[in-house]
Amino acid sequence: MAIDVETANPDMASICQVGVAGFEGGQVDREWCTYVDPEDWFDPYNIAIHGIDEDTVAGAPTLPEVVIPLLNQLQGTVVVCHTHFDRVSLQQAFAAHGLELPTLTWLDSARVARRAWEQCRYRGYGLADVCSIIDYDFAHHDALEDAKAAGQVLLAAQEVTGLSVEDWLERVEWTLDGQPRKHGGYGKPVKQDGNPDGPLYGEVIVFTGALMMPRHDAAARAAEAGCRVADAVSKKVTLLVVGDQDVTKLAEGQTRSTKHRKAEEFIAAGHPLRILRETDFVELVRLD
Repeated sequence: MAIDVETANPDMASICQVGVAGFEGGQVDREWCTYVDPEDWFDPYNIAIHGIDEDTVAGAPTLPEVVIPLLNQLQGTVVVCHTHFDRVSLQQAFAAHGLELPTLTWLDSARVARRAWEQCRYRGYGLADVCSIIDYDFAHHDALEDAKAAGQVLLAAQEVTGLSVEDWLERVEWTLDGQPRKHGGYGKPVKQDGNPDGPLYGEVIVFTGALMMPRHDAAARAAEAGCRVADAVSKKVTLLVVGDQDVTKLAEGQTRSTKHRKAEEFIAAGHPLRILRETDFVELVRLD
């Protein structure tokens, strides 16, 4: 199975669309997709990416109302998603509603791509980039389309390498050079390079607002997961982490930080930058 979600705002729990695709014999053999009422606010910057707003989800079910058909799709399967943003979104959304995700076997197709194609090793392993390599056309930022695309990436990687799904589940846990992955320590400066073998290598991250953890610890976690940590928002930045309290204030119409406003300007100009809560960031960089 392959899955993708879209969210309404920087809170990764604010799922507003879920798409699931099943594969059999190298072909899509079943599809399931639904809009979801996140019971939350819609950020204009998220709307600009996926086109989903309050009117789109009007009358749509909430997450608890779709949990049974969703889990019927996923239960007991290997679930593919491109980067682990979708996995963390599901975990956060289920936790927010007091729901329990079953134990699933997750496989990150971005990590697969980085090991299957040399040109994707350190850059260019976004879903659209990889689909260009494998000559697969899709409508990006639609949950079902993205889910099917993630599945196609895995199928193409199997074809070019001869590795099975079981082989890939093992291979992605090793470094890009085929060595056991080692974890680093904390206490490093905020601005630092990312671990090239981390699952988020290629991302450039900046922190803003009041974080619960010390800023240097957050930076070390990000670097260990592969992010290059910067101290200012620029066109190279792909992730902006905002303190949870600051995100809550946004829904109340309070002022964004200078970094946040600058990030939104880049997003409005078409720059692929994602804004996260600190809580979601902690789950995103969890390596265990």
